[in-house]
Amino acid sequence: MRDYRDLRVWDEAHRFPLAIYKVTVSFPKDERFGLTSQIRRASASIGANLAEGCGRRSDREMGRFVQIAMGSGGELSYHLLLSRDLEILTKEQYAGLNADLDRVMKMLSALSGKLRNALSA
Repeated sequence: MRDYRDLRVWDEAHRFPLAIYKVTVSFPKDERFGLTSQIRRASASIGANLAEGCGRRSDREMGRFVQIAMGSGGELSYHLLLSRDLEILTKEQYAGLNADLDRVMKMLSALSGKLRNALSA
Protein backbone atom coordinates (compact mmCIF):
# COMPACT_ATOMS: atom_id res chain seq x y z
CA MET A 1 0.00 0.00 0.00
CA ARG A 2 1.30 3.43 -0.97
CA ASP A 3 0.66 6.65 0.92
CA TYR A 4 -1.19 8.83 -1.58
CA ARG A 5 0.08 11.97 0.17
CA ASP A 6 3.57 11.08 -1.06
CA LEU A 7 2.49 11.46 -4.70
CA ARG A 8 3.26 14.85 -6.23
CA VAL A 9 0.28 14.40 -8.55
CA TRP A 10 -2.02 13.87 -5.57
CA ASP A 11 -0.76 17.11 -4.02
CA GLU A 12 -1.62 18.99 -7.22
CA ALA A 13 -4.93 17.14 -7.52
CA HIS A 14 -5.77 18.12 -3.94
CA ARG A 15 -5.04 21.81 -4.49
CA PHE A 16 -7.24 21.89 -7.55
CA PRO A 17 -10.64 21.33 -5.89
CA LEU A 18 -9.70 23.92 -3.27
CA ALA A 19 -9.49 26.47 -6.09
CA ILE A 20 -12.65 25.07 -7.70
CA TYR A 21 -14.66 25.45 -4.50
CA LYS A 22 -13.58 29.09 -4.20
CA VAL A 23 -14.59 29.89 -7.77
CA THR A 24 -17.91 28.01 -7.71
CA VAL A 25 -19.12 29.92 -4.63
CA SER A 26 -20.06 32.71 -7.04
CA PHE A 27 -21.94 30.42 -9.45
CA PRO A 28 -25.67 31.15 -9.81
CA LYS A 29 -27.82 29.62 -7.09
CA ASP A 30 -29.91 27.79 -9.69
CA GLU A 31 -26.76 25.85 -10.66
CA ARG A 32 -26.25 24.57 -7.11
CA PHE A 33 -27.41 21.07 -8.06
CA GLY A 34 -26.22 21.36 -11.65
CA LEU A 35 -22.84 22.61 -12.80
CA THR A 36 -21.66 23.63 -9.35
CA SER A 37 -22.22 20.14 -7.97
CA GLN A 38 -20.81 18.40 -11.06
CA ILE A 39 -17.66 20.54 -11.16
CA ARG A 40 -16.99 20.11 -7.47
CA ARG A 41 -17.60 16.37 -7.57
CA ALA A 42 -15.40 15.79 -10.62
CA SER A 43 -12.55 17.91 -9.22
CA ALA A 44 -12.58 16.09 -5.87
CA SER A 45 -12.86 12.73 -7.62
CA ILE A 46 -9.39 13.04 -9.13
CA GLY A 47 -7.59 13.09 -5.78
CA ALA A 48 -10.04 10.62 -4.23
CA ASN A 49 -9.36 8.05 -6.96
CA LEU A 50 -5.62 8.45 -6.48
CA ALA A 51 -6.08 7.86 -2.76
CA GLU A 52 -8.23 4.80 -3.39
CA GLY A 53 -5.78 3.41 -5.93
CA CYS A 54 -2.93 3.76 -3.45
CA GLY A 55 -4.90 1.65 -1.01
CA ARG A 56 -5.03 -1.23 -3.48
CA ARG A 57 -2.56 -4.08 -3.55
CA SER A 58 -1.11 -3.90 -7.05
CA ASP A 59 0.19 -1.57 -9.72
CA ARG A 60 -2.52 -2.93 -12.03
CA GLU A 61 -5.26 -1.80 -9.65
CA MET A 62 -3.50 1.51 -9.03
CA GLY A 63 -3.36 2.02 -12.80
CA ARG A 64 -7.09 1.42 -13.05
CA PHE A 65 -7.78 4.16 -10.52
CA VAL A 66 -5.39 6.54 -12.29
CA GLN A 67 -7.46 5.94 -15.43
CA ILE A 68 -10.66 6.68 -13.52
CA ALA A 69 -9.08 9.89 -12.21
CA MET A 70 -8.23 10.84 -15.80
CA GLY A 71 -11.85 10.23 -16.77
CA SER A 72 -12.97 12.63 -14.04
CA GLY A 73 -10.47 15.14 -15.41
CA GLY A 74 -11.96 14.82 -18.89
CA GLU A 75 -15.45 15.34 -17.51
CA LEU A 76 -14.26 18.36 -15.56
CA SER A 77 -12.60 19.81 -18.65
CA TYR A 78 -15.96 19.81 -20.43
CA HIS A 79 -17.83 21.30 -17.46
CA LEU A 80 -15.31 24.14 -17.24
CA LEU A 81 -15.67 24.82 -20.97
CA LEU A 82 -19.45 24.78 -20.65
CA SER A 83 -19.29 27.17 -17.70
CA ARG A 84 -17.12 29.53 -19.73
CA ASP A 85 -19.42 29.40 -22.73
CA LEU A 86 -22.45 30.05 -20.51
CA GLU A 87 -20.48 33.01 -19.11
CA ILE A 88 -20.61 31.63 -15.59
CA LEU A 89 -16.81 31.54 -15.57
CA THR A 90 -14.86 34.47 -16.93
CA LYS A 91 -12.36 33.76 -19.68
CA GLU A 92 -9.58 34.47 -17.18
CA GLN A 93 -11.00 32.09 -14.57
CA TYR A 94 -11.40 29.43 -17.23
CA ALA A 95 -7.85 29.91 -18.52
CA GLY A 96 -6.35 29.56 -15.04
CA LEU A 97 -8.42 26.54 -14.04
CA ASN A 98 -7.91 24.86 -17.39
CA ALA A 99 -4.13 25.34 -17.14
CA ASP A 100 -4.17 23.81 -13.65
CA LEU A 101 -6.26 20.89 -14.88
CA ASP A 102 -3.92 20.35 -17.85
CA ARG A 103 -0.97 20.14 -15.46
CA VAL A 104 -2.75 17.53 -13.32
CA MET A 105 -3.78 15.54 -16.40
CA LYS A 106 -0.19 15.47 -17.71
CA MET A 107 1.00 14.24 -14.32
CA LEU A 108 -1.68 11.54 -14.30
CA SER A 109 -0.66 10.46 -17.78
CA ALA A 110 2.98 10.21 -16.70
CA LEU A 111 2.01 8.15 -13.64
CA SER A 112 -0.12 5.89 -15.80
CA GLY A 113 2.84 5.32 -18.12
CA LYS A 114 5.15 4.48 -15.22
CA LEU A 115 2.65 1.96 -13.88
CA ARG A 116 2.25 0.39 -17.35
CA ASN A 117 6.02 0.12 -17.71
CA ALA A 118 6.31 -1.48 -14.28
CA LEU A 119 3.74 -4.08 -15.27
CA SER A 120 5.46 -4.92 -18.54
CA ALA A 121 8.92 -5.24 -16.98
